[in-house]
Amino acid sequence: MNAEKTKVHFTDSYLLDPTNPIAVNLIGAGGTGSKVLTALLEINESLTALGHAGLSVRLWDDDIITIANLGRQRFFESETGLHKSVALINRVNRCIGTNWKAETRKFERDSFGMIPEEAQATITITCVDNVKARFGVAEILSIFRNRKNYRDTPKYWLDFGNSRHTGQVLLSTIGEIKQPDTQKYEAVASLPFVTEEFGELLRQSEEQDDTPSCSLAEALQKQDLFINSSLAQMGCSLLWDLFRYGMTEYRGFFHNLKDYRTQPIKVG
Repeated sequence: MNAEKTKVHFTDSYLLDPTNPIAVNLIGAGGTGSKVLTALLEINESLTALGHAGLSVRLWDDDIITIANLGRQRFFESETGLHKSVALINRVNRCIGTNWKAETRKFERDSFGMIPEEAQATITITCVDNVKARFGVAEILSIFRNRKNYRDTPKYWLDFGNSRHTGQVLLSTIGEIKQPDTQKYEAVASLPFVTEEFGELLRQSEEQDDTPSCSLAEALQKQDLFINSSLAQMGCSLLWDLFRYGMTEYRGFFHNLKDYRTQPIKVG
């Protein structure tokens, strides 16, 4: 009797040995996004130390830093009043000498219904707390599915989402990723969008209150102190595995910080 092969997804070959830094769009610079940016900095430095071209990140967020953002997000009192994306990107560029970019606008179609040229990136990472925004990103990435053979062809979408004590991270492919021939594993070329697989759950969560908080104490009633950072570390570890090992058995996880449980989601 033949044993069932382990299902894995092999990383797109372009990510493993690119000529230029990998273009990454990070959408959202709040509790999770600000910490994911730090993790991307660490991934970039590690990749370049290994002879890789590294990352080129563009951070999208139209929000302004307020007092309520201090403590739970990576901002300081002297930065209040600045755009979140600008403050964070300036800090990273000064730290490691990169030329990463900040966008002080939402990741969406413009007033003429056109998709911004900058929306095109090999990897898209969403850290948004708005269901409508997540579906908007999915719509734009769906259009990219049929566009091939040009630089920065979109390949992957890594989505972060959370409530007060729980959250999830899910990796999707933007179209099929060519897989190598393998006798040992069952290679999976396509990973579904979070909006396709869990669309109904996302719509149900739309009822949640997303009114802006006026203080850190009020913000902590909506999202606990370490839920964002724990998701960011584990989710970016999945991204790191794609680069470092060229494959993954997992495409995400559900995370409950209240009782310290994490349930991995296998490639399938």
